[in-house]
Amino acid sequence: MKIFILLIVVTTYMFAMENTVQAVDESKSKIEIDDIADDKSKENMQQWINAEFGLQPYRVNYLLPFGVADKKYAIYMPSEEYSNYEAELQVSLKLQAAKNLFGLQEKYYLSYTQRSFWQIYKYSSPFRESVYNPEAFVVFPISDRKSSLQMRSLKVALAHKSNGQPNTQDNPIYNGFNLSKSIDYIYVTLRLQHQTLITDITLMTPYLENSDLNDNPDIMKYLGYSKVKFTYFYNEHMFTVMIRGNIDSLKGAVEATYSYPLKKDKTYYYMKFFSGYVESLIDYNRPITKFAIGFSFSR
Repeated sequence: MKIFILLIVVTTYMFAMENTVQAVDESKSKIEIDDIADDKSKENMQQWINAEFGLQPYRVNYLLPFGVADKKYAIYMPSEEYSNYEAELQVSLKLQAAKNLFGLQEKYYLSYTQRSFWQIYKYSSPFRESVYNPEAFVVFPISDRKSSLQMRSLKVALAHKSNGQPNTQDNPIYNGFNLSKSIDYIYVTLRLQHQTLITDITLMTPYLENSDLNDNPDIMKYLGYSKVKFTYFYNEHMFTVMIRGNIDSLKGAVEATYSYPLKKDKTYYYMKFFSGYVESLIDYNRPITKFAIGFSFSR
């Protein structure tokens, strides 16, 4: 029954995405604005009718109904026993807040990403963990046509990531384990382009004297301070490979994805392979290898 419900959700979402441009909210379909005299009022009413309020996809938005890991996930809550089969979903949106404040054609954004791991194949279908990731960032465009690097943009971001769990360190039920995991960090990403290959080089570090690291003081050992992501387009196919890690600890992760349009510019087949540390925050120091398949609704 749960799989049937999940299939209904996927089908409904795909149908809605397919008809987003053509369809208008029926409660607004008969609103007439041609005779509105005030141009500003008319413009804003049109935005309201079209639901145009500036939100855009940020990271990949996806629903992966089937994922399998190489081992069962660790049990931190005494009442739960997790399987190595689960669904995974991510919602990620951004909003442009300002632009060109320094005359460099830069743009300022606020974004929010939520990633959830759903143990849908268990009887009670609990969410193993949800990770919340708000960001504020600025992107500086770069027109580099002469150097071999072919730089395209520089992004500077301030971010927070946490699982929203309570501090359980002093709770004897959890044997000293703290369910709460979080990190505040800064990162810089330089984007390069060589034909259909996009390369993102990222350096990241926690805030100085970051108190949130008390929840997971050694997380950078597993997360790492650097990341490289390659995005390659071949016809309608899109491939990505991400590599991140810590040179000192030799720990990190590799992630590869593939997507192909099911509905043009709206829905995609999506596959993801992950191997390494910090797939989720709750077990950041435990390596996992996992394959998941489903659909994405942005790239």
